[in-house]
Amino acid sequence: MARTKVEKKPFAGDLNDPDGLGVWAKRFLEYERVRNYSAVTVRTTEQHLKLFVEWAFERGVYRPAEVTKPILEAHQKWLFYFRKKNGKPLGYSTQRHRLTLIKGFFRWLARSNVILSNPASELEMPRVERRLPKAILNEREMTKVLAQPDLTEPLGVRDRAMMEVLYSTGVRRAELSSLLLFDLDRERGTLTIRLGKNKTDRTVPIGQRAIDWVDRYLDEVRPKHVVPPDAGVIFLTEQGEKISLAHLTETMRQYIEAAEVGKHGAVHIFRHSMATALLEGGADIRAIQEMLGHRKLETTEIYTRVSIKHLKAVHDVCHPLGKIASEKRPEGAPSGAADAAGVDGSTSAAELLAALEAEAHEDEPRGGSVQSARARLEGR
Repeated sequence: MARTKVEKKPFAGDLNDPDGLGVWAKRFLEYERVRNYSAVTVRTTEQHLKLFVEWAFERGVYRPAEVTKPILEAHQKWLFYFRKKNGKPLGYSTQRHRLTLIKGFFRWLARSNVILSNPASELEMPRVERRLPKAILNEREMTKVLAQPDLTEPLGVRDRAMMEVLYSTGVRRAELSSLLLFDLDRERGTLTIRLGKNKTDRTVPIGQRAIDWVDRYLDEVRPKHVVPPDAGVIFLTEQGEKISLAHLTETMRQYIEAAEVGKHGAVHIFRHSMATALLEGGADIRAIQEMLGHRKLETTEIYTRVSIKHLKAVHDVCHPLGKIASEKRPEGAPSGAADAAGVDGSTSAAELLAALEAEAHEDEPRGGSVQSARARLEGR
């Protein structure tokens, strides 16, 4: 089934006005492209700026010079009271993300001398909650999910190989779909992610089991799907095309639902589960940071704020009732609160485990977008 091309919605306002908000927004997008911002960043900026320009135009604000701090605060309040089609409000991370893009736009306008001062410079941003992951799969649950693909079918072997790579390496869905044949180094046991988030390359470890599944897929399945000229993408559709992000999300969502583990998610749940498994296995937080491709340690700390295993060890040692259980503690288990917490004078696993909800929000489509993506999928 041929895909229907979706026409882009133009910016609101008079695009013939050289000083109109919409015209300057388009110039800002060109500025981002020229400076090699990622296509995802430019596309997201365009979507949110279109919404802001339309909102401003409906209120009689047509040019950047007419935008004041009270107007931006009114827009912030509008975002707070906005309700989606399902009746739910925008999350605080979404509100903050939209306002951050608007602040970047007006900062550029002021720096380019389009406006005399930046009305967004003193805009107070909403506080974002640091929430625990909605779902993390433990080893038993992950085993159940991994067992879902039908290995008698070629696509089942492909999907199992993709799941093994996701769980072993914690790569993002866009990174998985873009993997090339020469990115896998079997001798070193590594996988190279090229131009990941923030256009940064990184090399991550990959387990032997994941390598074995990829090799099985490459031997048994990929040759049947590849269409010359071969671009070298590892995971292909039956038509020999690179797997779309929407299809990847929906495929993983269906397997997780089929496993009936009582948890819901898609590609990002493998990333959460991988990071949590490493942390609870004693991995250093900075090692996890490198593997996940986080530029700042703070991002990983949000992801991994409090390990429940370490908290349970502290509870067993310190709580009156917990001490009963601690008397039966096996040899080699933590013998004190400090040991149980992993306290060593530096950032430790005991202080860290929480969700990277903002990243999950950016990486996975939500709500109606999944349903619309499902409607666009044809075959696998």
